[in-house]
Amino acid sequence: MDHLNNPIYYTAEHRAFADSVKKFVEKEISPYVNEWDEAGSFPRELYQKAASIGLLGLGFDEDHGGIPDADAFHVFLAAVETAKAGSGGVHISLMIHTIGTPPIHYFAQPHIRDQVMPQIIAGEKISALAITEPTGGSDVAALQTKAIRDGDFYLLSGEKTFITSGMRADYYTVAVRTNPEIKGANGISMLLVDAHSEGITKSPLKKMGWWASDTAHLHFDQVKVPVDNLLGEENAGFKVIMKNFNMERFWLASMAYGYALVCYEEALQWSKDRKTFGKCLVDHQVVRHKLVDMATRLTYTRALLEDTAYRMSKAELQGSDLIAQICMSKNVATQCMQFCADAAVQTLGGMGFMRGTKSERIYREVKVNMIGGGAEEIMKDLISKQLGF
Repeated sequence: MDHLNNPIYYTAEHRAFADSVKKFVEKEISPYVNEWDEAGSFPRELYQKAASIGLLGLGFDEDHGGIPDADAFHVFLAAVETAKAGSGGVHISLMIHTIGTPPIHYFAQPHIRDQVMPQIIAGEKISALAITEPTGGSDVAALQTKAIRDGDFYLLSGEKTFITSGMRADYYTVAVRTNPEIKGANGISMLLVDAHSEGITKSPLKKMGWWASDTAHLHFDQVKVPVDNLLGEENAGFKVIMKNFNMERFWLASMAYGYALVCYEEALQWSKDRKTFGKCLVDHQVVRHKLVDMATRLTYTRALLEDTAYRMSKAELQGSDLIAQICMSKNVATQCMQFCADAAVQTLGGMGFMRGTKSERIYREVKVNMIGGGAEEIMKDLISKQLGF
């Protein structure tokens, strides 16, 4: 199911980039994913190896080591090719800068941006986004973590949870309430926080999936953050948060499609190799129909994602309709992942229940894709608002 030859969407540069990511994943990730999953971590050196092929620089300034001309198709291809290793934990932590770094890229003061961005793009430092709170979930406007101005510093206090790479990160981009008197979206700011600052307590969380990715609960106790580390304007942080969401959700949708494709390919190969009742599984009509159902969902999901990527690259196609379509894409792609993971495990039978198969691991990771970056229900409500009903 390779559509890279489609001249409407893909250039020679896109194809060369996809090939470089494919080779990187085959050499540096795929042989080790089972070991890393069981260990619950992977080597930090992988970030610098990913940086060496430009994987960490998509869309960022060339002066900082980035690739500014990268478009949504580069993001899509990077997500799909990285997904082929079949480990969401490695994938999400390796690429977590895609949601932790844009607030720095777009809103940090120049001297802060010039210091921090090259470190992250080179894979020397890790950034993480810290928005979700124990009492808030997707309700960003209800956050309670506070940062009170005290001279040249903010004093940061509160809690964040479900923070991907929260244990290993060097920088947090943190949503805080800088004006506790103002409720809702107003009064929120974004701060760049040194993750090694005094007053930060990090606790690891155990999860259903994404084992190779650390996920943390963070507690901030009067952490001193320089005023210079304010991202954007004080009390206008909701704008910073919202700018991040479109590409984050498209990236997550692309990841989900990639994992659905992995499940399909593993089920297809198994059905060709496995024999029952004297013939290959694929020779049974019921199995062929299951594979056809998977292929059908993959085809329309990819078509939607490619159309979305095309619209994201055209200024004249920006607007409410595009935001709605990005949210639709995330729901469609994660539903495709859910269907294909279930169908693949069923096709593999007992082997699909064994740790070490890609489909087993992806099956455990379906729900976090459907929840992270805005749950399916949140996406539907946002779609309805963008469409005006």
